[in-house]
Amino acid sequence: MDSSSTYARQLDAEDVLAPFRDRFIIPPHGEASQCYFLGNSLGLQPRTTALHIQRVLDQWAAHGVEAFFLGSDPWLELHEQLAGPMAQLVGAKPAEISIMNQLTVNLHLLLVSFYRPTGKRIKILCEKKAFPSDQYMLETHVKHLGFDPEEVIVEAAAEDMLNTIEQQADELALVFLGGINYYTGQVLDMQAITAKARKHAIPVGYDLAHAAGNIPLDLHAWQVDFAAWCTYKYLNAGPGAVGAVFIHERHHQNPDLHRFAGWFGYEKATRFQMQKGFKPVPTAEGWQLSTPSILLYACLQTSLSIFEEAGWDQLQQKQQRMQDYLWLLLTDLQKFKPAFQILTPEHERGAQLSLYFPERGREIYDDLMQQGFIIDWREPNVIRLAPVPLYNTFTEIWQFATALKKLL
Repeated sequence: MDSSSTYARQLDAEDVLAPFRDRFIIPPHGEASQCYFLGNSLGLQPRTTALHIQRVLDQWAAHGVEAFFLGSDPWLELHEQLAGPMAQLVGAKPAEISIMNQLTVNLHLLLVSFYRPTGKRIKILCEKKAFPSDQYMLETHVKHLGFDPEEVIVEAAAEDMLNTIEQQADELALVFLGGINYYTGQVLDMQAITAKARKHAIPVGYDLAHAAGNIPLDLHAWQVDFAAWCTYKYLNAGPGAVGAVFIHERHHQNPDLHRFAGWFGYEKATRFQMQKGFKPVPTAEGWQLSTPSILLYACLQTSLSIFEEAGWDQLQQKQQRMQDYLWLLLTDLQKFKPAFQILTPEHERGAQLSLYFPERGREIYDDLMQQGFIIDWREPNVIRLAPVPLYNTFTEIWQFATALKKLL
């Protein structure tokens, strides 16, 4: 592996997934295309998304409410079509997946079930510098229950997580973490953390917004209690896309588990009898509340079909090659001034790398954006970029490193 443009072009020529780039609409930059490295924030639009949306509109026009039961894709069957492919991406059984709501709404709903403070076990462990929405969710949820967030929410650095669980096990009611830290891009050792929490009978859940569709996950085998994620980042389902949850099957038929309920989580066989008394679907679908947005389902269905066709294993292999190449080029630039630091640990990373610039960072970011490199800035002083295997190229990575070298 070398740092030449010739080598980058060779990698692109050998890439069996290269044709999938044409499945996405790459925004323009002048007469060329953007180098879009923000799949960690909002994935690009698949070319067939509009067709899938139009199909839903056509079914609505042709059948009205009967489109839930009629047409080429009856709307009541769409969830099953989504749950299987999604389960493959997160290492779950289809019955453990529910496609519903948005991320933070889902997290509040899941905490109703899995944060059950009793006695001195009232604390929630989360990671330092968690994504702000997770912080706000935890803060307001515990306030709603009458607790002081300063006393109940415990923060720990990734490297201290296992020790913190061991030391505070008697007071922890929940371990809730981001699978990947949004700021640093560090992947947490979810398998080890989950095992440690379960050793002390502490429920454990994850926000997988930056992990789903990005890194290998094995939620069922790891015995994770619950997880939630959005689908508009690496999963390319569009802004405000429908969210998804994982609930381990051991919880599905637990009558003592608290939950908020709604009509669409009611037992399917008798749902239309409209009876009092909630009887949940005996799967993760039992946590649904409202009629799902079929238009948002269509957007997600578009992207998941591309993941299925490309193959999750092949995507992971390409991503690893892309990240190794990006790492090589960036570490070679660290000898230049102004110096920058790669915050993302080399062996604990997915698609995203976070670069910390103690000086001139914002100036460098603005210049790169003007050149058509779509990256993002996070205070304090961090540039984040995330080349993804479905639509980015090795040549784009080389171009980015070359542009950054000139600025340094």
